[in-house]
Amino acid sequence: MAGNSFGKLFNLTTFGESHGVALGGVIDGCPSGLDIDIDAIQNDLNRRKPGQSEIVTQRKEPDTVKFLSGIFGGKTTGTPIGFIIENANQKSNDYSHIKDVYRPSHADYTYDKKYGVRDYRGGGRSSARETVCRVVAGAIAKQLLKDVKIYAYVSSVGDIVLNKPINELDFTLTESNIVRCPDTETADKMIERIKEIRKEGDTIGGTVGCVIKNVPVGLGEPVFDKLHAELGKAMLSINAVKGFEYGSGFEGSKMKGSEHNDIFNADGTTKTNLSGGIQGGISNGMDIYFNVAFKPVATIMQSQETIDNQGNVVDMHGKGRHDPCVVPRAVPIVEAMAALVLADFYLINKLYH
Repeated sequence: MAGNSFGKLFNLTTFGESHGVALGGVIDGCPSGLDIDIDAIQNDLNRRKPGQSEIVTQRKEPDTVKFLSGIFGGKTTGTPIGFIIENANQKSNDYSHIKDVYRPSHADYTYDKKYGVRDYRGGGRSSARETVCRVVAGAIAKQLLKDVKIYAYVSSVGDIVLNKPINELDFTLTESNIVRCPDTETADKMIERIKEIRKEGDTIGGTVGCVIKNVPVGLGEPVFDKLHAELGKAMLSINAVKGFEYGSGFEGSKMKGSEHNDIFNADGTTKTNLSGGIQGGISNGMDIYFNVAFKPVATIMQSQETIDNQGNVVDMHGKGRHDPCVVPRAVPIVEAMAALVLADFYLINKLYH
């Protein structure tokens, strides 16, 4: 299986399955001498881990990271940083009923046809549990970036939308509620909606917004490695993501050029920021902002018609522990992937410019 690595200079390779012994990764290219705050890494893992509230999967995993190499005396050594996160609460029997069955909208069918074998226990390698490794690497990337601040938050659940301008959001409120929306009134509505959906044995989608502040001018490498292109790839590589837009996004397609152009101030900043902090694929020093759309979780606690690996039409009913809505736990994953992209371009800038 190819495609398990991300990044050019700041590179992450991950390994492991949902119900295997452990998941882990190797971070290559991290500079030496970087002070590492282990508590900050664990905090991001705690924000992603299952079982943290009543509106997420009830699988109980401590998700404690164990570093195997690359860190000594609290600092990076410049050598590959190896780490693992052990799986502590596997219930593989929850998946025995789908051993020979392809779940709708999962990777079961495509993995089986591509590789001739699949790990049906929670989806194996295709499980979103793999993202735990990205959060570890992203937390280290954040520490490399220092002054850059990345704020992801839940901006919608189903048709409940956070209708506030970005510059009016108080990101200190994001972690004040279990849905991770920086507006208390909207958060309460989102939480109630997720609870209703869970009682129905169904799932619901949503969006995660992200704002990145204090980005230096000059990150991004045209023509094919534009900053927004790499951010798009990073976000679309996250499980359940169906869409990515930055700056004015699709709304910008409805505007005239006279409305959409960001007029310069004398210092190089712009009066508006419909470009989303990126022009010509290069950061311009303004805030970068984007939205990531997540589909409803594919496993539902209802009967559905599907096929087995012999092509027979069968009925199946979802079992196990699953998120009724993925977006609350996706917030730190979006932050992590954004940090990996920026850390990579930061090192490319230092090396080549």
